[in-house]
Amino acid sequence: MILCLDIGNSQIFGGVFGNESLELTFRRTSQLRSSSDELGVFFRTVLRENDIDPKSITKVAICCVVPDLLYSLRATCQKYFRIEPLILRPGIKTGLKILYRDPREVGADRIADAIGAVKLYPERNIIVADFGTATTICAISHKKEFLGGNILPGLNLSMRALEEKTAQLPSVEIVPVKTAIGRSTVESIQAGLYWSNVGMVRELVKRISDEEFSTGNPVVIGTGGFAQLFNRQKLFDEVVPDLILKGLRELIRLNTKE
Repeated sequence: MILCLDIGNSQIFGGVFGNESLELTFRRTSQLRSSSDELGVFFRTVLRENDIDPKSITKVAICCVVPDLLYSLRATCQKYFRIEPLILRPGIKTGLKILYRDPREVGADRIADAIGAVKLYPERNIIVADFGTATTICAISHKKEFLGGNILPGLNLSMRALEEKTAQLPSVEIVPVKTAIGRSTVESIQAGLYWSNVGMVRELVKRISDEEFSTGNPVVIGTGGFAQLFNRQKLFDEVVPDLILKGLRELIRLNTKE
């Protein structure tokens, strides 16, 4: 079985694949810095509680945007699984042609999303919107070219900025809303967060499509923790909550010698 780990700024999102099927997903905060032993005990406990023998894990793939955690994660895999993890970083086979001016700048999470998207929709132009701590929009051509995209403050980050940088605006629950006009401070913040993101995605998808994919409409995929909030708005052709894990599973295949 294969353990895939996405280490984000807010959460560790993990999954276990048996062959091609995703058997288990789990989440843990990444904001509390943990030792390799603490992480190892957590991973083994999650596996056992879900009737998966930790000894059945034969490969581990990691994408990480928190460099401080990489050392502990690698030590965790070595000590608790007896495995050298495959870490998504420059030099690893991705199956993509990265067209960034400096390919080393592209976040590992964005590359993993792109790998997963290409696996799901081969030979298609694709736009991926990932709603995490930061919201990212990425464009991938039918030739497997990672064209680039956009990086914006995520929903929760935007809400926290309002709360922390103003004297009287409160923290609010991030929820889908039906109307553009809020009739209280809380409703006004919720409407502003929600509809600004709807408009942002629609405008960027249109502009990217016009600039890069004029010959045909791209497949638009939503992923990340908040993507499903926008189901009613029909922003996406498909919402794939575990897209990044699927990308890491494919990364293992791309880097495994036959």
